[in-house]
Amino acid sequence: MTTISVKAAPLRKGLTLPYAEAGYPRGTPVVFVHGIADSWWSFEPLLRRLPASLHGYAPTQRGHGDADRPPDGYRPEDFAADLVEFLDAADVGRAVLVAASSGGVAARMVAGSHPDRVSGLILLGVPATLADKPALTGMQGTIDGLTDPVPRAFVEDFMSAMVNRPVARGFIETMIDEALKLPAHVWQQTLQGLLEPDLTATLAGILVPTLVIWGDQDDFLPRSDQQIILDAIHGARLLTYEGVGHAVHWEQPERVVADLVEFAARTVPADR
Repeated sequence: MTTISVKAAPLRKGLTLPYAEAGYPRGTPVVFVHGIADSWWSFEPLLRRLPASLHGYAPTQRGHGDADRPPDGYRPEDFAADLVEFLDAADVGRAVLVAASSGGVAARMVAGSHPDRVSGLILLGVPATLADKPALTGMQGTIDGLTDPVPRAFVEDFMSAMVNRPVARGFIETMIDEALKLPAHVWQQTLQGLLEPDLTATLAGILVPTLVIWGDQDDFLPRSDQQIILDAIHGARLLTYEGVGHAVHWEQPERVVADLVEFAARTVPADR
């Protein structure tokens, strides 16, 4: 079990993102990218299990957790630009990007536009598109009506839908507390940025090795959605976790780390 250090990354426009760092300095760089309402804590179960072969970084995105909260700038392209700046600020030249849920949209935009910075891409329960997902579009009206402070009951319901199997209650409570840090405008603008564009366009031009991990009990994403990603990214490979819900890295962190280690060993040595 590795030690997790929490640091701060100053970006060029005066924005500061906290991030967690774990693993070993000589290990393969791995940058974890969380989705809406989460923070670096979403990857705590993975960070504390990293082996000596990996060096992990998990930034908290703007508006989330303890990151700075500008009044706007919550489109996928904004998060993608922040991710590139984070790589610069943390002195990470090239990394495997491991992205969960909606965080995978920004991660794949970076993989497509900055292939020199990305040695591989792992997508954990990442949607091909969101506009056609009833579970999320049905939530849009509720999120549009949110005011500060955001009700705890709403966040509890949101988090409960992430998993199919029980996970440690203390961890879920932490994720609920982290999500409660989001002001209503961050919920609203982030969701609007995900629902308005054609997200399938962000799959174009990805040439880096890609692994898709999906739980077959995901209430948000059907198997057909994941097939769109596989068809769009040449050579992408799918791993299906049976009986697992949307947040595969919460339910089976040991398995995700093992698959990450195997993926990094196959894809990274040639360019290190």
